[in-house]
Amino acid sequence: MSDSKPVVLFVCVHNAGRSQMAAGWLRHLAGDAVEVRSAGSAPADQINPVAVEAMAEAGIDITGNIPNLLEYDDAYAADVIVTMGCGDACPVFPGKRYEEWVLEDPAGKDVAAVRPVRDDIERRVLQLLEELEVPVAV
Repeated sequence: MSDSKPVVLFVCVHNAGRSQMAAGWLRHLAGDAVEVRSAGSAPADQINPVAVEAMAEAGIDITGNIPNLLEYDDAYAADVIVTMGCGDACPVFPGKRYEEWVLEDPAGKDVAAVRPVRDDIERRVLQLLEELEVPVAV
């Protein structure tokens, strides 16, 4: 872990759903105690509107986020890299902490189907914060 606050990178293929929801949860729950990044191996043009709606229901606004291309420097700078189905496109760096979160892809689903994914991500983010010994800010 870096000497200052930990850097967490969430990665999925399109950086439009799961990784954006995870980044939203981590920013919401950790405040400024964690540096949060998200990226995709093949980023979409926009965030999945259903993911935006599901997060808004939880009081978290991710409408200002945009999908980002996974860059070497972002992965290199991260203390924890959480992958969500990006497969071989995710770079591997020795000494980094990796987690693979197996989550249903919200693409093409309605908000009722995305809510359980959103809630599972919240649970996982809370567990990650506990493991990083970062207090919940809210």
